[in-house]
Amino acid sequence: MREIDVKDITAAVRRLCLDAAFYLPEDVEKALRDFRAEEPSPVARDVLDVIIKNAEIAREEEVAICQDTGYAVFFITLGQEVRITGGQLSEAVAEGVRRGYSDGYLRKSIVEDPLRRKNTGDNTPPVIHYDIVPGDTFNIHFEPKGGGCENMSRAIMLKPADGVEGVRRFVLRTVDEAGPNPCPPTIIGVGIGGDFEKCAILAKTATLRTVGEYNSDPFYAGLEKQWLDEINRLGVGPQGLGGRTTSLWLAIETYPCHIASLPAAVNVQCHAARHKSAEL
Repeated sequence: MREIDVKDITAAVRRLCLDAAFYLPEDVEKALRDFRAEEPSPVARDVLDVIIKNAEIAREEEVAICQDTGYAVFFITLGQEVRITGGQLSEAVAEGVRRGYSDGYLRKSIVEDPLRRKNTGDNTPPVIHYDIVPGDTFNIHFEPKGGGCENMSRAIMLKPADGVEGVRRFVLRTVDEAGPNPCPPTIIGVGIGGDFEKCAILAKTATLRTVGEYNSDPFYAGLEKQWLDEINRLGVGPQGLGGRTTSLWLAIETYPCHIASLPAAVNVQCHAARHKSAEL
């Protein structure tokens, strides 16, 4: 049995909050540069240049990439042979968020009640998804999710007869209707299967996959390539100003589902596709 003290978890979470806010992941920045090199629209190229420059300034000066520093969303993989000591795991994560968002002067965006709208003042509580696995691993994956792109995310309960084409139409319609609102170029996570809430979690998990890493199933890898190409022919473009660079990447995650259902979800991530991981 391996023991991990909550103080170490809090410290790791604090660091993740800061690093995610300041440093755009290398795979995302590379995708921006690659698409910029192939973008035919002069206006779109100019917008991509500004986005790339913004990421460089954020990294060099250690300031937030975007003023919306997001809802703190965590995916924690917890081995069954790990024992958390010194306190409660979820509270340790929340304390790390409090410290990170305070120390980094990051915007606090969470309200304590969805209708009465009083700000909690420290960007807590976070959203935490746990995956219990064999062994003694402990991994934290952090994704600060901005409100503008999250508002453009969608879930739907299709009929099994709708099939691949039904999911395809739903994905393209979601991106097209989102237009400039999620600050494109976006990263699109698609969840297919499970039930109502599982497909949404799958879609958000998909946005964490490294840009360029296709689904291990050739069938779904083919859909990822096809749907991304079709999205980039919609003409939305960077910041909605036209061009071929509407999305940098599309990833699909799936799960078994009921014989009477075909759940699907699209999680839209903005060009500031921030995420960081830590292993304790």
